[in-house]
Amino acid sequence: MNRAPSAVRFVESPYRSDPDELAILLPEEPAFRSRQLRDWLYRSPVLEASAMTNLPRRIRAGLADRLWPFSVEIEQSADGGTTRKWLFRGRDGASIEAVLMGYPRRATLCLSSQAGCAMGCTFCATGQFGFERHLDAGEIVAQLAYAEAHLRSNPLHTGPTRVTNVVFMGMGEPLANYAHLREALRRMIETMGRSARSITVSTVGVVPGILRLAEEPWPVNLAVSLHAADDELRSRLVPLNDRYPLADVVAAARTYFAAKGRRLSIEWTLIDGVNDSVDQAGKLAFIARDLRAHVNVINLNPTPLSAQRPAAGATVDAFVAALRDRGANVTLRDTRGRDIDAACGQLRLRAAEDAAPAAMLPAPTLPVPNTSEEAP
Repeated sequence: MNRAPSAVRFVESPYRSDPDELAILLPEEPAFRSRQLRDWLYRSPVLEASAMTNLPRRIRAGLADRLWPFSVEIEQSADGGTTRKWLFRGRDGASIEAVLMGYPRRATLCLSSQAGCAMGCTFCATGQFGFERHLDAGEIVAQLAYAEAHLRSNPLHTGPTRVTNVVFMGMGEPLANYAHLREALRRMIETMGRSARSITVSTVGVVPGILRLAEEPWPVNLAVSLHAADDELRSRLVPLNDRYPLADVVAAARTYFAAKGRRLSIEWTLIDGVNDSVDQAGKLAFIARDLRAHVNVINLNPTPLSAQRPAAGATVDAFVAALRDRGANVTLRDTRGRDIDAACGQLRLRAAEDAAPAAMLPAPTLPVPNTSEEAP
């Protein structure tokens, strides 16, 4: 007499397993069940396992509270419903932020590669709060899958009904978590079927990581967050500059451009009285022309633990005009979701402030970035 397979018990989220090895999680099931599960996870993600209609009830029941590697602690909406932000909570309590921004022709997901950040940039809420841990590849990819599932069920008031662009510009330094970043990219491109050209990896200048990324098979976009065009100022704003000076960062970016043929982006957060001078604009324009890069200027989204403030409107206009006058390609980006703490790390910081006095918040740390082949 044939026995029906027993109920499936998942110890943790299937996103934390290799998508090509899901059969290990379903030892009593026929092989096609793991393929069905993989399609639900990576091709047609849904918010709840109960919606995986071609899977037996025993599998869906086992996934009910294990589908995602995190829970949703806070969800916020802004900009007329075109910006949504989530604070996810990992199974171990680690905080993870992601922001979905809708535009007429695209929906961009800004996701996190670490819980917190160790880079210590003075204007960044994530750096001010400190570093918790690296995210594994499953936790990174699950942010994209969750946003896709959410978008299908809850469309934005504008733009596409799926995520069209992914940017690693949330919490953390992606190239300091290289092994997990690489695996996340592999899954997004090879399993989810996303175009590498729709993915952007942003870095504050982890030179070994830039050079390694240049050797990978995927032509993802590279964005380099400079924020200052000389070493003296950049070291004040971005402590990692002491380890990898500006000339080394520019040289690594040049190598990446030569390897991939993809136009680089330079990110520049404009801070009142700090990096908003015409002199800085001139130096930045020289770097941008040298790299044939596009400059994205965004006015600072102020954070509660910093006295730094955004530049005045006239100063912003003068800075952008100075770049253009000197031959740089530049875009002034919108500051989205200010009323929902949408800058990197702000929602996490706000949640922590609600739970504890400011004096109890941990200070930032600055360990050596992990660019080794092995995950930590």
